[in-house]
Amino acid sequence: MVTEETTPAADAVADPDPARGLAAVRALRTLADRLECIHVDNARSAGWSWQQIAEVLEISRQAVHQKHARRQGDCATE
Repeated sequence: MVTEETTPAADAVADPDPARGLAAVRALRTLADRLECIHVDNARSAGWSWQQIAEVLEISRQAVHQKHARRQGDCATE
């Protein structure tokens, strides 16, 4: 679920306060992870191989497989 806590405001990203800046980094990381999860699932549903996904993400096939193959649950709630 996307909340204010997981969606950084533009001013928080550039905020000089380390607590707000680091919270924005955490929120961006969470958002990127969720987007990756959703799109890896979409690619696998469309018949893509782990190698094809890895090439687009510019990581190894082993890395993408290890991260996503055993994942349980809905990407939107992780």
